[in-house]
Amino acid sequence: MKTYSFKQRFQYWFDNYMSRGTGALIGGLSIIALIVIVVAAAVISIGGLPFAPAGSDSGMSFFEAAWEGLMRTLDAGTMGGDQGWGFRFVMFAVTAGGVLFVSALIGIINNGLEDKLDELRKGRSQVLENDHTVILGWTPQVFTIISEIILANESRKSGAVIVVLADEDKVEMEDAINERIPDTKNTKVICRSGSPIDLTDLEIASPHSARSIVVLAEGADPDTHVIKSVLAITNNPNRHAQPYHIVTQIRDPKNLDVVKMISAKDTVQPILTNELIARVVAQTSRQSGLSLVYTELMNFGGDEIYFKLEPALSGKTYGEALNAYETSTLMGIRKADGTVALNPAMDTRIQSDDQIFVIAEDDDKIHLTGLSHTPLDESLIQINENASRSKPERVLILGWNRSGAIIIRELDNYVTKGSQVTVVSNIEDLEHQILLDSGKLVNQKITVQAGDIRDRGLLEKLEAAEYDHVIVLAYSHLEPQEADAITLITLLHLRDIAERDATPFSIVSEMLDLRNRELAEAAKVDDFIVSEHLISLMMAQLSESAELLGVFTDMFDPEGAEIYLKPISDYVVTGQPVNFYTVTEAARRRGETAIGYRLMSENHDAEKSYGIHTNPKKIEKVSFSAEDKLIVISEG
Repeated sequence: MKTYSFKQRFQYWFDNYMSRGTGALIGGLSIIALIVIVVAAAVISIGGLPFAPAGSDSGMSFFEAAWEGLMRTLDAGTMGGDQGWGFRFVMFAVTAGGVLFVSALIGIINNGLEDKLDELRKGRSQVLENDHTVILGWTPQVFTIISEIILANESRKSGAVIVVLADEDKVEMEDAINERIPDTKNTKVICRSGSPIDLTDLEIASPHSARSIVVLAEGADPDTHVIKSVLAITNNPNRHAQPYHIVTQIRDPKNLDVVKMISAKDTVQPILTNELIARVVAQTSRQSGLSLVYTELMNFGGDEIYFKLEPALSGKTYGEALNAYETSTLMGIRKADGTVALNPAMDTRIQSDDQIFVIAEDDDKIHLTGLSHTPLDESLIQINENASRSKPERVLILGWNRSGAIIIRELDNYVTKGSQVTVVSNIEDLEHQILLDSGKLVNQKITVQAGDIRDRGLLEKLEAAEYDHVIVLAYSHLEPQEADAITLITLLHLRDIAERDATPFSIVSEMLDLRNRELAEAAKVDDFIVSEHLISLMMAQLSESAELLGVFTDMFDPEGAEIYLKPISDYVVTGQPVNFYTVTEAARRRGETAIGYRLMSENHDAEKSYGIHTNPKKIEKVSFSAEDKLIVISEG
C-alpha cells in the first residue's frame, strides 16, 4: 500500500473541503476567525496589565477581551483609538486577521450568490404546487395550449398554475412565453429545465400532485419520445395510487397499442394526429366554414362544451329536451357507462343517471327555461323537404404528405359514386404510393399529375376554379417554413383565381407552423387547417375535461353523427324574422340537432368569425337569406 506524506494528505483534505461549497467555506473562515479571537482574548486576559489598554488599572477579563477582538475583526477602524503597546500589538494582529476574514467572506458570499442565481436560471429547483397543469416538452403547440388553459381558468378564484418542463433554457422559455402571451391573467406559468423522459428531472415538475399532464410530441421520433414520457410517469416508483390524467398525441396508429399497454391503470388520452387532421380536412373541404365551427367548439375563447346531470329532464325524450334551454344548446347524451351519443334518435329517453352535454358560455349559465309553451312560429317551418341530391364531386389536392392517402380514404365516405380526385405534386412515383396507401376506393377515381403547385400557369391549366373543392397540403419532407411558404404562395394564386371566377369553390389549406396562420388569414382564406393549432386546442380541452374525448371521437367519426352546414332555406322560410326555437324545431323534425348558423354576408369578416354563430340565444330573431347556412349535427 502506498503511503502519503502529511503535506499530501492535508492538501487532499483541503481540496475536498474547499469543494464542499459556500457553506463549508464560510464555516471554515468563521472557525479560523474564532480561533484568532480566542487566542487574542486569552493572551490579553492572562497577560495582565502589559496587555491591558492604557489607563486600565487592572487586566481585562477573557470575555471582555473576546468582545473587543470580535469588534476589531468585523471593523478595522475600531483599533484607531487603542492605547497601550501590548494591547495595540494583539489587537493589530486580530484586525489584520479580520481584514483577511471579511475580504474572503465577501468574495465567498458573492460567488455563492452568483452560483445560486445560475442555479435558479437553470430552473432545476422543484416546484411545490398542487392541482396544477404540467406540460412536458417544448414545441410551438405550447403557446396555444397555455393560452387556452389561461382562458379556461379565468373563472377560478384561487387562480391556476401551469408548469412547463422541457429540455430547454428556463429563461429563454420564460421570455418566449412572455412575448407570445403577455397577459396570463390569474394563471401563474412556471418554467423548469429538464428532460421529460428522465425520472429525476420529472420530479421537478411535481407530476404526482398535478390535475392533468400534457405530453407534447417532439424530436426526430416524436412517438418514441411520447411513449418514454408516459412510461416515466405511469411506471414512476413515486407514483400515487390514483389514475393519472395524461393527454398526448401519436402519429403512427401502430403505437397506440403500446400507449394503452403502459397506461392500463391511468386515463391516458392519445390523439391520433394524422388520422384526426385527415378527417377534418376531408370534412371541411366539402363544407366551407366547417373548420371555423370546429375551432369555435374547441377553444375556450367563446362558448364551450359542458356536461351536466339534469334531473328535470329525466324521462323526457332527447327531442323534447332540445328547446329546454334558451342560452345553451343541447348536443347529445352521455350515458352512465360513459358512452357518448351525439345527436341520438329523437325518441331516446333521458335516464336519471344520464348526463346531457351542451354548448354554453359557462357551466353556471346552463339553466332550463321553465317555459310551459315554446314560442314557435309554425308558419315559417319548411314542410317540403327539397334537400339537394348529392352529385359527383371533383376534388383537387395540391401538394402531398402522409395525411394525403387518409384524406382520400375519408373523402370516399362522403362523396357519391363517379367523383374524381386529382393530385398535383412534385414528388416522384406518387401515383404508385397513393394507390398502395389509399386502399380500395368505391366512389372516387384518382388522377395524379406532376408539377409545381406554385406555378400560376399550371393552376390556370388545371382550371382550379372548375373543381368543387381544393385542398392544399404542406410538404412535410421540407422544413416547416419552406413548406408553409409554398402553401401561402399557392393560396394567394387560388384566391386570386376565385375572385376572378364567378364559380364558387372551397379551399382548405394545411399549415405546419402556427405562426403562419395570420399570413393565411391575410390571404382571405376563410377555411383553413393549421395542424398543430387544431391538435393544441383539443389537447387543452381534454386536459380540462377528460370526458370530452368521447364527444370529439364521435364528432369526427364518419360512421356516426357529424357537423354539417346545410342551406337554411331547407328548414325555415327566408327573408322573415325567425327565432332559433323555430329553427331548432325544424331541424328536430328531420332528426337533426341545430347548434348555430352562418351568415354569408359576414363570411369575410374575421372579427365576426366569418359569419359563424354557434349557440345563439333562441329567443332572438334573425332574418336569413337563401345563401345562409344552418349548422346541424346529423347522420348525413
